[in-house]
Amino acid sequence: MRSDPHGWDMMSRRVKERLKRMEILDRTDHKDRVELDRLIEERTGKPCDDGVDDLTDDEILDLLTRIWKRRKKKVLEGYVV
Repeated sequence: MRSDPHGWDMMSRRVKERLKRMEILDRTDHKDRVELDRLIEERTGKPCDDGVDDLTDDEILDLLTRIWKRRKKKVLEGYVV
């Protein structure tokens, strides 16, 4: 995750675009996406903008499911990649 000069965290544009393509962007909130950025960086060892391309849709959905379970949010049921 990057920070702008004012110290505000900026959501990865490419991660957001990927979630939109997967048709699940509207099911995520800002906290979900910030955590997803962190997990992508952790898993790939790359900045989230670069690392997102190394993951499959299934892997991204698995990361989101972990986030939602931790936050006790309803997990997407019946989502097909």
